[in-house]
Amino acid sequence: MSFDVDVTARRGAGEVGACFTTGDGLTVLVGASGAGKTSLLDMIAGLLRPARGHIRVGGRALFDADAGIDLPPERRNVGYVFQDARLFPHRRVRANLLYGASDDRRLDDVARVLDIAALLDRWPRSLSGGEARRVAIGRALLSDPALLLLDEPLSSLDPARREEAMRAIARVRDARAVPILMVTHDRAEAERLGDRIIPIGG
Repeated sequence: MSFDVDVTARRGAGEVGACFTTGDGLTVLVGASGAGKTSLLDMIAGLLRPARGHIRVGGRALFDADAGIDLPPERRNVGYVFQDARLFPHRRVRANLLYGASDDRRLDDVARVLDIAALLDRWPRSLSGGEARRVAIGRALLSDPALLLLDEPLSSLDPARREEAMRAIARVRDARAVPILMVTHDRAEAERLGDRIIPIGG
């Protein structure tokens, strides 16, 4: 599946944006803090409206300024894992994973790929940062998205948890179940995980 992004949005007195096309596998957008990486993911997810341009996934227009197309987030079929896991504190891991799931029969497969089967009956408050990130990725995958967005999924993790999360992302990438767009400021992470690397913000 291809995706084609050419957008610009206003931010303060300036602008952020990007222009690229890519396809299946894991594409990493690399740039310094403040380069507009998260804003770009927000535009793709429908949380920030571009001032101009277009966003197409698999030939389907999610946004096209010239054609007057701007699908709301719930119609874009995009899974978004934010920098903070945003798990529901009053639901156990299993219930968090199944929230919005299109088919709960996939739970065991996703839990195995992400190595979170042993966490299903735990509360979010008992999880490490790396465990919470893996659960958040699992919840996004179970919504059966056409595209998975990962915003700095390895930030603020200690080396051991970072390695666990990196291995989990690599397994999702290798399964080729969904194209992934990940942003990071870390070039080494990008080179280890990415099928393609696209610089953002110069």
